[in-house]
Amino acid sequence: MQTLESISTINLTKTSDGTIRIGKTRVALESIVHHFSLGATAEEIGQKFPSLKLAEVYGVISYFLENHEEVAEYVLRQEAESDEIQKESEAKFQPALAELRKRLLARWEQRQNALRP
Repeated sequence: MQTLESISTINLTKTSDGTIRIGKTRVALESIVHHFSLGATAEEIGQKFPSLKLAEVYGVISYFLENHEEVAEYVLRQEAESDEIQKESEAKFQPALAELRKRLLARWEQRQNALRP
């Protein structure tokens, strides 16, 4: 009996900020993992990310299943970093947004007052 050897590889690229992308695309590993964890099939994921080949989607799912703990830790780190960046952004722009909201409300009140008899 002849044995057929099959080697499947998935091209993952780690960017300078630590994000793992699939091949030469901008699709992040955690995006595929997220959709797969929600119950999406490889075909459905492929439709959401047309820059990926279906074989790449299956490869990422396989990688995730074989390295579940490491990928889960990576995803948690990415989520924590994303939350921190969002908090920093909100804190940075909150005063400006509050001032803009105040000016818009004042303008709206002026127009309301002008419309009253």
